[in-house]
Amino acid sequence: MENEKILITGAGGQLGRVLTQALIDNYGPQSVIASDILPISNFDCPFEILDAHNVADINKIIHQYKITQIYHLAAILSAKGENNPLATWDINITTLFNVLECAKDSNLKKLFFPSSIAVYGTAAPKINTPQHVFLNPSTVYGMSKVAGEQWIQYYYSKYGLDIRSLRYPGIIGHQTMPGGGTTDYAVDIYHSAVKNKTFVCYIKEDTVLPMIYIDDAIRATLELMEAPKENIKLRSSYNLQGLSFAPKEIVESIRQHYPHFEVVYQPDFRQSIADTWPQSVDDSEARQDWGWRPHFSLDDISVEMITQLCYRYELNIPLTQL
Repeated sequence: MENEKILITGAGGQLGRVLTQALIDNYGPQSVIASDILPISNFDCPFEILDAHNVADINKIIHQYKITQIYHLAAILSAKGENNPLATWDINITTLFNVLECAKDSNLKKLFFPSSIAVYGTAAPKINTPQHVFLNPSTVYGMSKVAGEQWIQYYYSKYGLDIRSLRYPGIIGHQTMPGGGTTDYAVDIYHSAVKNKTFVCYIKEDTVLPMIYIDDAIRATLELMEAPKENIKLRSSYNLQGLSFAPKEIVESIRQHYPHFEVVYQPDFRQSIADTWPQSVDDSEARQDWGWRPHFSLDDISVEMITQLCYRYELNIPLTQL
């Protein structure tokens, strides 16, 4: 572990910020290099401005720091991506190609590529969506993730690159603001609750979607990446299930702490995206191959989110939390 040098692209995002800190905790600050397209402060490790469109800059960082692993997180997410489909495809796919080529030429040990439940569409079963099923995504983001899964499998088969991937459900976390995903209502809603504001929900109250708490998502990522190579049987992307719930259920959970919390439902274009996604996924292959198990229930998530956001906004924590 002491010899590892890990580069994270898109380190300033919702997942990137927390994953970077987890890697620092595991490997030490001098073994992790955070990067993003814009300058970002408050990282406890070296930081580099990096536009992953630029192959020369990627290679420069690889050679300067003697990089052994890359976590390629830079991407535009589902809802935000629909506002500019061509730019989303360019950023999500071109940067992946660049990282793959640089990794291949530099003989890197490992790569991580995040996929998503956005790869599924109307052809997939809604309940316990299988690992292996026809993929017909409804968004450019989902299309880019399907293509990315196929390309990483190709680079593994053809060049032997040890690339690993997870199909993340919606990620709920307090450390950063949402980044434009369809499931981000499940983060925004807690910010409204602790601020005593009415929340306007852009999907219907009974729309069930797969979710995961950020701590579980980070742990799954590290467990996958630290698993022995022979345990990784799947070289596209593993299904990952935390828990599933609808907006009305998260509201009920929040009202255990804020009984008068109000929500208004005003579905918008994101509802049509959510309607094509699974309600739950079958992650039995992840459980079997590298021992994945989620830890957080919905009520656990509510306690964590409310407590941490009250600290963040310097608000009184509800008595139910104490």
